[in-house]
Amino acid sequence: MRTRPIAVILIILGIVMMAYTGFNFVTREKVVDIGPLQIEKKQNNPVRWSPVVGLVLLLSGVVVLVSSKGTAKSI
Repeated sequence: MRTRPIAVILIILGIVMMAYTGFNFVTREKVVDIGPLQIEKKQNNPVRWSPVVGLVLLLSGVVVLVSSKGTAKSI
């Protein structure tokens, strides 16, 4: 089984998650809708995670990469 691509994806994802610890997305909600009069409310919704999660992904990717090199078969 090829685990090298999985390891590389985990390493890249770990680095990105350590660099960027979250993001925001905006939702719109109608507050008032009376005929032609409409009032909307924009609300920021933050999504945050700890940089420790990125570190765990990075380390697990390194472990998978190192363990896959030891079990590689030569043809």
